[in-house]
Amino acid sequence: MKVLVPVKRVIDYNVKARVKADQTGVDLANVKMSMNPFCEIAVEEAVRQKEKGVATEVVAVSIGPAQAQETLRTALAMGADRAILIQTDQDPEPLAVAKLLAAIIGEESPDVVIMGKQAIDGDNNATGQMLAALLDWPQATFANSVELSAGNAKVGREVDGGIQTIDVTLPAIITADLRLNEPRYASLPNILKAKKKPLDMKEAASLGVDTAPRLKVVKVTEPPKRGGGIKVENAADLVTNLKTAGVL
Repeated sequence: MKVLVPVKRVIDYNVKARVKADQTGVDLANVKMSMNPFCEIAVEEAVRQKEKGVATEVVAVSIGPAQAQETLRTALAMGADRAILIQTDQDPEPLAVAKLLAAIIGEESPDVVIMGKQAIDGDNNATGQMLAALLDWPQATFANSVELSAGNAKVGREVDGGIQTIDVTLPAIITADLRLNEPRYASLPNILKAKKKPLDMKEAASLGVDTAPRLKVVKVTEPPKRGGGIKVENAADLVTNLKTAGVL
């Protein structure tokens, strides 16, 4: 069973994002970048399925600039077998990402795609669903647990009421939620081994996919700074202030 895992290079979650001076976007200059946390969970799940003997190959795929090779090397160090970089200097929208992934899936023919439910930069939570629609594959989103078998996947999904368990026929798209697993740290020997694992590079334009943006960013601004709090003498004053603020 071949598992394909898309991964994204994003600003490290410990870094405070800064807006460019011209308000055209987020400043990425000299900023620490790392693998999207939900993508790490997806890679971990794919590697665990291989360790169980269910999966036979794990292929990591990323879409982005040449620097995204570092993100793919991290996936390889975690246990992926090989990697593919779809190189582009653009920041493709979810639909464009889904189209590029669909093209790669057409070449690779994986049995299942395990991917993060969303990226922490755009927070769109749309690529997995769009990819399933383009491929006309079943989808199991917000996965809390995954059991793969020949031709089938049993997935526990996080929903408002708790956990919903569904069965989907493979090939399928599975998107990983936060509590699916705890990603491992890549050991130094595995980091060194990852440097020798195959990493193929393709130009996004070579896949014949329309990646033209459908959205236009008008302006990017930081959220307004929070005002200072006030102290009240008693509960009655608290209720009065909350009513004045429109909370009650």
